[in-house]
Amino acid sequence: MAANRLLIVSNRLPVTARLSDGRVRLTSATGGLATGLRPWHERSDGLWVGWPGDVSRLTADQRTDLDRELAGRGIVPVHLAAEHVDRYYHGFSNGVVWPLFHYLIDRVPIDATGWGAYQQVNELFADAVADQYRPGDTIWVHDYQLMLVPALLRARLPEARIGFFLHIPFPSSEVFRLLPWRERLLDGLLGADLVGFHTFDYMRHFVAALLHLKGLETDIDRVRVDQREVRMGVFPMGVDARRFTELAEDPDVAAEVAEIRREAGGRRIILGVDRLDYTKGIPRRLHAIQRLLTAEPELRDRVRYIQVAVPSRGEVDSYRRFKRQVEENVGRINGLCGTVRSTPIHYMHRSVSMRQLVALFVAADVMLVTPLRDGMNLVAKEFVASRVDEDGVLVLSEFAGAAAELNGAIVVNPYDVQSVTESVRQALALLPEERRARMRTLRDRVCEYDIHAWARGFLTQLEALRPDGGTVVLQSPETLTHALADARQAAGVRLLLDYDGTLVPIVRSPELAAPDEALLRLLERLAASPGLQIDIVSGRPRPTLEGWLGELPISLWAEHGLWHRDGREGTWRTAVRVDPDWSRRILPILEHFTARTPGSQIETKTASLTWHYRRAPKEFGLRQAQDLRVHLTDALSNQPFEVIEGKKVIEVRPRGVSKALVARRVQDEAEPGVRVIALGDDRTDEDLFAALAPENVTIAVGHRPSCARFRVDDHKAVRELLASFLDAFPERAARAASGGPVTDAPAPPARSR
Repeated sequence: MAANRLLIVSNRLPVTARLSDGRVRLTSATGGLATGLRPWHERSDGLWVGWPGDVSRLTADQRTDLDRELAGRGIVPVHLAAEHVDRYYHGFSNGVVWPLFHYLIDRVPIDATGWGAYQQVNELFADAVADQYRPGDTIWVHDYQLMLVPALLRARLPEARIGFFLHIPFPSSEVFRLLPWRERLLDGLLGADLVGFHTFDYMRHFVAALLHLKGLETDIDRVRVDQREVRMGVFPMGVDARRFTELAEDPDVAAEVAEIRREAGGRRIILGVDRLDYTKGIPRRLHAIQRLLTAEPELRDRVRYIQVAVPSRGEVDSYRRFKRQVEENVGRINGLCGTVRSTPIHYMHRSVSMRQLVALFVAADVMLVTPLRDGMNLVAKEFVASRVDEDGVLVLSEFAGAAAELNGAIVVNPYDVQSVTESVRQALALLPEERRARMRTLRDRVCEYDIHAWARGFLTQLEALRPDGGTVVLQSPETLTHALADARQAAGVRLLLDYDGTLVPIVRSPELAAPDEALLRLLERLAASPGLQIDIVSGRPRPTLEGWLGELPISLWAEHGLWHRDGREGTWRTAVRVDPDWSRRILPILEHFTARTPGSQIETKTASLTWHYRRAPKEFGLRQAQDLRVHLTDALSNQPFEVIEGKKVIEVRPRGVSKALVARRVQDEAEPGVRVIALGDDRTDEDLFAALAPENVTIAVGHRPSCARFRVDDHKAVRELLASFLDAFPERAARAASGGPVTDAPAPPARSR
């Protein structure tokens, strides 16, 4: 990683300020984020920007001392007024976003407030970062409290490298669209260069939201926004596995483990460790324990369930009510299932130290992690990292992000209380050999992909997106104007023009893209201009191009250059020999997807098969296209075919058949001094651009990523550009014939890339 600084931006800081004996003291936080990013923060001499907590009780001098000590640790505090904290943090972040992103829609208040405060606080964070920013810094913004910050920073720092990571689930688009502020949040996230998620499902939900709400179509893991490309990635967060392993092997911790087991009196220990939050599924888990003890009374003196409930948001009414509900359930179950010798549930509503936590992990026979929905759930991974004895069983909710990784766990649906009960019974009955086999699988994953691998993976990908630390310098419209003027002064110009999306707009059905009268007149006049030759280079089959453009004195290239018809001869010739049976293996795959994708169709050509899905429902068509591409790539591996994706099409063709053939042949045939100008709008045109010599002019149409030197907006801009040649060439020829100077009026301005 480069020596540039890392600016970490999060609601909470890696330290906690406490007032003790009249002095402000800082203690290090032990959470996953602080653990994972602290080395990167220190190594890069970077800064950590965040809220230091409530400092309202501090005197002016104490606050000055606090800020000074924070600055010495590379921390920039964002001080928030009490009203902001109440409305931004408790009101909107935790009162609206948190429950909705966890699918608990009924907990979103009817009179949801705090959006204004949320905006204001995100502005304060963006201002604080912008004030500290130096060119070349990398900015990494974290979590749902700050989803507007990436776009706010992009407006302030257009050249900055910005990453964002969401630590909670991103909900399905059907749930996300319930938010009145949904598009504003998407716009905020799209200010980043890289948006990270814990699981592929969360990323897929984000992609669907972009499509439904913004009309933005993604290319697997990237999406074009204005002149920028935003990447998306899956980065499952880990834990500091080495630290948990070291603690588990500590003699003092081992002594505490022995004490916990002694107090259990030989009973099997079932453990739950959670923040006291309604997303963690504690009431349903307690109900599952009650069912187990009711169905098998003999277990009441043989098992002990320890529930650690770490206090959380105790100042919020809904959390106080939830705490009462949990405690009432514990009391009821102990009263119902307790015996003279045993109280089956040991409930602890308090924080525990890391040593105590590891001791509980090592002492437990079964670990219950059954949230109703969780972005990742690091407790499950902490339990695994602590089990150096390769024993213990993890029962894990399928709705925790960790379930996508931890294959050795017993996975349950937390809403199905009976299945949780059965899973606990199964976990208690597993033989030692199976317990160890499962735990070895879990530990291999958790220890290899730890918190440091998570941070390294995200930051490495973020750095790679912009290796120079800034945005790509776009060539100005004036540069394109000058390039076209230079081309007009050449001995001749050859225009290589794609058809669909370049000369005509993309339409829902391929057969509806016939040229209009204005285009036909424009091409006819251009073809009649001295020193100017027109080549239409299209993926269309021969009969289509012949029917639409065959009367014009221009050169036609069909099927990406496989077939060529010179305008002066009118005879089609093939450039490459193709096996007539080449498509036999591929056609059944395309037919399978066509039958299952309403609105899709297959176009058969001499040397390609094209699957069109412009008329398919947007999201479904995109999903089917992605599945088809994966299927074809797998089926055709090590075969002489390639899969090409265009605009709403997927094409399969023999290797070697591409528009690069056209570029090579045109350059071989060109007279000295002839300049080539190529225009195209999709990936097939990239072959053409890449094969042309640097002195030629390559122009991408639209805003997709391209290797072309220049860019124009759409087919209308293309026609304006072509029209600029109509007067220039006759005038140039007349001036040349008379011996006068050769100069040209500039072309109309066009947007470059």
